[in-house]
Amino acid sequence: MPDKLLQDMIALAGTYLPKVALAILTLIVGLWIIKSIVRLLDRSLEKKDLEVSLRSFFVSLGSVLLKVMLVLSIASMVGVETTSFIAVLGAAGFAIGLALQGSLSNFAGGVLILLFKPFKVGDFIEAQGFSAVVRDIQIFHTILKTGDNKTVILANGPLAGGSIVNYSTEPQRRVDMVFGIGYGDDIEKAKQIIQGLIDKHELILKEPESLIVVSELADSSVNITVRVWCNSGDYWAIYFGMQERVKLTFDAEGINIPYPQQDVHLHKVE
Repeated sequence: MPDKLLQDMIALAGTYLPKVALAILTLIVGLWIIKSIVRLLDRSLEKKDLEVSLRSFFVSLGSVLLKVMLVLSIASMVGVETTSFIAVLGAAGFAIGLALQGSLSNFAGGVLILLFKPFKVGDFIEAQGFSAVVRDIQIFHTILKTGDNKTVILANGPLAGGSIVNYSTEPQRRVDMVFGIGYGDDIEKAKQIIQGLIDKHELILKEPESLIVVSELADSSVNITVRVWCNSGDYWAIYFGMQERVKLTFDAEGINIPYPQQDVHLHKVE
C-alpha cells in the first residue's frame, strides 16, 4: 500500500511538476512584462499632459487587468478549468459588490469625475454644502480645503450625482454689491462717488462695463446695486475692499448709510 501511494505521488509529480514549474516561470516573466507595459503606459500618458489623477487611475486599472489575465493564463496552464475559475471569480465579485455597494458607487463617481472633469485640482467649487478649493481627486473621495484651512472629504458618488458650482471655470467673474443711502440723500452724487471709486480701483476691469443702478426703494434706504467685473482670483479682494472704500467715502461726503429703526408713538389714554 505505501508503495502504491508512493507510485501515485511520483506519477502526480511527474504530471504536475513541469506544469507548476512552467506556471511559476510564466508568473515571474509575466509580472516583469506587465511592469514594463505599465511603465510605458505611464510615460505615454505623461507625454499627452493627462491630469495626474486621471493618469494614475488608468495606469492602476491597466495593471489590474493585465494581472487578472496573467492569473487566468496560469490557472489554465496548471489544468484549472478557466470557465469554472471565471465563474468562481464572478460569484465572489458579485458577493463583494453587494457588500460594498457604497464603495462601488463612489468608485463609479470617481471615474465620472476624472473622465468628464466638472472640476480639477485647484478649482474653487461649491458642492454638498461646502465651498472650498479642490486639493486632490481620488478614486473614492475628493478632498477639499476650505478658506479657514479645514480639510473636507467628500464621497465621489453623491458628489458626481449632485449639483456642482465651479467658480474657476471662467477667467472672469462679476462682483455684485448693494449699498444703501438715505431717502434724503442725493442719488446722483452717491452714484458718482461709487463710479469714481470703480474708476480708480486697480483690480476692476474696464470691460465689460460696470453697472450702477437704483434697484430697490426699501423700508429704510434707497438701495443702489453695483456690478463690476474682475479676474476670478480678485473677487474677494474687490468685494471686501469696496465695502470699506464706499463707507469711508460716503462718510466724508455726507452720504448717510441708514440702518433699520422704528419710531414709537405713545398715546395717553384719558
